[in-house]
Amino acid sequence: MNASRRRFLAGLGSVAVAASAGCSAPTTSAEGADTSTGAESVAASGVSQTGTAASDEPYTQVYRDVVSSIVLVRVYRDDGSAGQGSGFVYDGRHLVTNEHVVRGRSEIRVQFRDGEWRVASVVGTDVYSDLAVLRIPNKPEYATPLSFVDAEPPVGTRVVAVGAPFDLGGSVSAGIVSGQNRALPSSTGFTIADAVQTDAAVNPGNSGGPLVTLDGEVAGVINSGGGDNIGFAISAALTQRVVPALIESGSYEHSFLGVQLQQVSPLVAEANSLDRARGVLVVSTVQGGPAEGLLRGSDDRTSTNGRQVPVGGDVLVAVDETPIRTQTDLGTYLALETSPGDTVRVTVLRDGEQQTVEVTLGRRPAP
Repeated sequence: MNASRRRFLAGLGSVAVAASAGCSAPTTSAEGADTSTGAESVAASGVSQTGTAASDEPYTQVYRDVVSSIVLVRVYRDDGSAGQGSGFVYDGRHLVTNEHVVRGRSEIRVQFRDGEWRVASVVGTDVYSDLAVLRIPNKPEYATPLSFVDAEPPVGTRVVAVGAPFDLGGSVSAGIVSGQNRALPSSTGFTIADAVQTDAAVNPGNSGGPLVTLDGEVAGVINSGGGDNIGFAISAALTQRVVPALIESGSYEHSFLGVQLQQVSPLVAEANSLDRARGVLVVSTVQGGPAEGLLRGSDDRTSTNGRQVPVGGDVLVAVDETPIRTQTDLGTYLALETSPGDTVRVTVLRDGEQQTVEVTLGRRPAP
């Protein structure tokens, strides 16, 4: 395992909530291959074991359905450097891509399927979700908006990543949803909640393109590749909360609880005399934050099995009666179910007793 991947995977397990090999490319074959012998499986003939032409294979079909809606995003910067990513059509005037793709731009151009280029302008960006919206003039008529899934696809659902890896526009890689509700570390100090994990190949240039189901619906916006056979996408649920706000106002406000947390591991449970390992321990509250004076942070540390463990803080076990087992659970609930100004009912274990505290959520500070 290389050093960068170790750092990335370590980050997945260590970032606290203070609140990017595909299986195959599309099957193709030469037209007019001889199938008169009736053989059930001949790879060169483009006929599957069921006798279905390769052009009717599901990966080929979904590629045809969505490729006209995918763009290559080329970014030029004042220092003379250039960058490249992917994007897709959201509505009649707007494209969705990653914030990190367009960061530091002086000019943005997008290329559609038939080679047409358009100059794009940034409507809004959100560094916390790594999403950006671009506006384009005179969108080609064939470039139709993509729809989103209604619910998170279960693990095992077949998906394809479509985009422009290594500047190769209109490329597709296939895989499955290999994980749900991941918390992605980011440079902001907050995680990106509810991310979709896939084993479809995700390479430089895929960022900002869609991860789609075989129905052609967007399951997520590709964000990063974490290593061999592992990539991540910003979920459809989070994207559909953020993008409309970016179009309307240019920004999106994330809920902020204002706590530093630690997972209640067996060691933490033992040190705090808990009957079982569940929930998250409040290590501290942010000065002037929503939880200050309402939630209790740890007031000491003790050595357990040779490790220093915080003790004395509230153990958060539910929000609005939704069980919170992990920091990831809390981040997802805050990201998808709340907005700044909402009052939430936080259930904690304090001094051996279960209590409920009402906290009015704030707005995340600027990164």
